[in-house]
Amino acid sequence: MDAVRVALLREVLAGTEWPAATRRFAASLRSSVVPHGGGLLLVGTRAYEPWHLAAHLVDEAAWSGRPELAPLLVRHRVRPADPAHLAVGLGRLAGAGRGETLLLVAPERPDGGLLERVHDARRAGATVLSLGTGDPEVVGLAHDALTITPADLEEGAEVEAGDPGDEEEADEADETGEEADEAASGVDLDMVQHLVSAATGENSLPTTRGRLRFRDRLSRLADQLTSPPPGRW
Repeated sequence: MDAVRVALLREVLAGTEWPAATRRFAASLRSSVVPHGGGLLLVGTRAYEPWHLAAHLVDEAAWSGRPELAPLLVRHRVRPADPAHLAVGLGRLAGAGRGETLLLVAPERPDGGLLERVHDARRAGATVLSLGTGDPEVVGLAHDALTITPADLEEGAEVEAGDPGDEEEADEADETGEEADEAASGVDLDMVQHLVSAATGENSLPTTRGRLRFRDRLSRLADQLTSPPPGRW
């Protein structure tokens, strides 16, 4: 997903927690990795390998001029014919320690063996981050976690009693809340990984745009996703 599509996805999700939450998590990842000059280990579960996130982080590392953001993908199954960058097995986690960051992507509960390896890495001094669906043991192991569940809606803007515009503003707040709920309910792990990887390579906060209706934002995103991709930066 290129920068234009990421920007449009953020517009669709404006009014939900996700743009800010993914930037916060990306900042945590960046602050853990950059001062140490790298050392990012990326691992998934036996059923889910986050190779797509690995590829995006490699791209972001190149585009942002931060090579230390490029991860080492740690895999559950390695074949003899795999190239070197895809031939790193779970044994690598045994050597993880201080100055390294372990990012665990877990759409389901990892098996006990992986959890034990992650726990050992944390005890050895590695920073543990997690992206997942909120498994209590995974979240408990992580120094920072981003959980993909339906977002809690923020309350609409408060309106003081007695204001002649109370009813109109309340209706608008209700509509905004419904749109945010609709957008947040469609968020999945792949979307969040796109947002996190893009934010990891950012060097500044985005400029604020005027608010568009959710349906308008969704329509724009659909148009862009069905059009030919633009050239790289």
